[in-house]
Parts: sequence; C-alpha cells; structure tokens
Amino acid sequence: MTDTALPAAIDSHTLLVAAVIVHDQDKEQVLLLQRAAGAKFAPLHWDLPVGKAEKGEAITTTAARELHEETGLMVKAEDLQVAGIIHGAWGVEAPNGFLTVVFVTTCWTGEPINAEPHKHKQVSWHPTTNIPTDFVSTTRAALGNYVDRNVSVFTEGF
Repeated sequence: MTDTALPAAIDSHTLLVAAVIVHDQDKEQVLLLQRAAGAKFAPLHWDLPVGKAEKGEAITTTAARELHEETGLMVKAEDLQVAGIIHGAWGVEAPNGFLTVVFVTTCWTGEPINAEPHKHKQVSWHPTTNIPTDFVSTTRAALGNYVDRNVSVFTEGF
C-alpha cells in the first residue's frame, strides 16, 4: 500500500451535499426554507437547509456549517443522525451527479432566521402533517420518508 494519491478521477466526480431536517418533536414541526424568486434552482420552492461540502470537509461539518449559514442555528455534529440518502444522476451544479446525505437533528441552539435573504425568501416552521407541495422533489421524498419513520436511499434520474 502506498501513501501517494492516485490522479483524481474527474470524470466520475459526484458532488457531495448535506441536508438537515430540523425537527421540533414537541410541536411536531420541521424548519423549511423557501428559495428566492431568483434562485438558480427551484425558485420559490421549499427545501431543507442544504449545501455543498467543501474540499476536505467532513459531511457532518458540512451539515452543521450550512445549517448555521442559512438559518443561524447551531448544531453539534454528534447531534446529527442520518435520516436518508439521495443519489441524483444530474444536478444544476452537478453534471456528473450528486449524493446528498440527509441528517436530522432534534437538538440545536439559537432561533431560526433567514441568514441568506439573497438565496431564500423565508425560513419558517411547518407541521410534519402539512408539508408544502411546491417542494424540491428529492428532499421532499427524504423528508416524507423520515416523517413516516423510514430511513431510505432515494435515487433520481438513473
């Protein structure tokens, strides 16, 4: 075995993404973002807090960072549990596909705010029994499976 890295397999690069379901179990509600009208993907659709991993970043760190950047909430990596995986064959910024690890947390600090108003129209709580219909399909499927207590792998476009 060698410690020397092989050349990158660029043609097979899949974008790594983290999404977070913030679940207030006492009120049976989840925190959602509505994308801005000018969003490059799914304008005015609802979504989970979600974002791309940075080079060399652990996926749990991505989840915590993106949640804070988008909503102002703070979560510890150990308070994140895997709720599902989404594997897409293609995405707006992922011509070679994407893999989204969907986490859930029931423990966080802070109050939610729209920390990126240039990207999101609003941030708000929604009952788990009344999820908006104008929702990004892949993350809606993952959220629905979580609410139904099913950890799943969801694929799209294959």
